Amino acid sequence: MEGRIPGSTIPTVEVVAAIIRKGDNVFATQRGYGEWKDYWEWPGGKTEQGETPEEALKREIREELDAEISIEKLLTTIDWDYPKFHLTMHCYICSLSSEALHLNEHEAARWLSADTLRTVNWLPADNQLLPLITKELEVR
Repeated sequence: MEGRIPGSTIPTVEVVAAIIRKGDNVFATQRGYGEWKDYWEWPGGKTEQGETPEEALKREIREELDAEISIEKLLTTIDWDYPKFHLTMHCYICSLSSEALHLNEHEAARWLSADTLRTVNWLPADNQLLPLITKELEVR
């Protein structure tokens, strides 16, 4: 879903992101296309007209990873200004409903622990989540 910030000429892009947790690790993906190629992100994507964020997230994960997820909770919503658009990203803690994952859009993926979260080059908005995710991983 795209909109505009009141008084702004740059578009707002609304997306959803899955922080897929398995034990003490979270699943990160590397972009294989576009201006931000090779940067790391949480899988997900744009919401479509009429979709709830949760419906959009489940659809995006099916499309990107051929996987089914269970959404556990909304972690936070990040607002971030990129040069060409404003991003509103709804970030959810999720778990896999099955073990199968297949990269349909990304060039690489990794399971990262709290200690290894900062070993990849994150997109700026996704990077904002690292302190919250570190806290989540420390809680069992």
